Amino acid sequence: MHQLEISDLITAVDPHNGHRIPVRRAEVIRQLRESGDERAARIVAGLPVDQNGVLDPHAVDRLLISVHTELQRLSEELRIGERLVHLLGPLLTAIRETTGHSGPYRLVDVGCGLGYLVRQLATTHVLGADVELVGVDLDATLVGEADRLAQAEGLDCRFVHGNAFDLPEAATVYVSTGVLHHFRGPALAEFFQAQAASPAYAFCHFDIAATRLAPIGAWVFHRARMRNRLGRHDGVVSALRAHSDETLLRAAAVRGIRALLYEPHGAVNPFCTTLRPIIGVRPHLEARLRRALGREARRMVGPEHLAGTTRWRPPYRWCSSA
Repeated sequence: MHQLEISDLITAVDPHNGHRIPVRRAEVIRQLRESGDERAARIVAGLPVDQNGVLDPHAVDRLLISVHTELQRLSEELRIGERLVHLLGPLLTAIRETTGHSGPYRLVDVGCGLGYLVRQLATTHVLGADVELVGVDLDATLVGEADRLAQAEGLDCRFVHGNAFDLPEAATVYVSTGVLHHFRGPALAEFFQAQAASPAYAFCHFDIAATRLAPIGAWVFHRARMRNRLGRHDGVVSALRAHSDETLLRAAAVRGIRALLYEPHGAVNPFCTTLRPIIGVRPHLEARLRRALGREARRMVGPEHLAGTTRWRPPYRWCSSA
């Protein structure tokens, strides 16, 4: 059966105006039971509701903030920020060389949650003073908490409640972590098409590597590091819902974008690779990006390699250094 993440079901937002839509607990339980996930249904059955059976939005908000706080700790342990910078540095170098102007260059984090990635980049200033950092999420509560944390930390970044592809100021680069597996079927291609239709030069999206070990690793890791039952459940389901390399490259192969996968399946030890990125660049940027990456460019392949049209073999690595 197709498994569902609880966090995707207990909140709903109108995509046009960003307003919250009431969610009935019984409807969420029905969907989970129909998917064959009785454990998830029991977790949701314990969430408070009003007299009409609608989930208490304040309780849901507190729960999601708690879960995302634990996810931030996982991101720190997995060094997601460092791994993203490993690619964003050369990517921005290629963009700067191509445009020839002094910026600002705008990095937009799609589905930023509590804004861990944006806040880490703002703390380290590692991308340079010419890069503006923006986090965007459809969940107003998570964005509000991200903004509160950034202000408390005195960081130069901002957070926006809304659609990342409908901002008044164009993005230069779109990034995300752990977002792609939430898009199913045609929605995944539409996600990439929206970026291709924008003025952005590139994107870099990290998501769970679809390996046979991923669900087992997710279970062990979330069991050891997360206390919240919802977070433990959704962490394992996320690994089960991870897209294959072929699915990602096929969905990202949209007009005007050169899709490239970094560290494809088989290029690194599956015991070490938890997340890996798919990169999209305007075609004229690819050569500059490969130059900026140097020897690491060998770890980046296009759809023609995975399709078996060449005799490419990945440079096997025991563990990812990025």
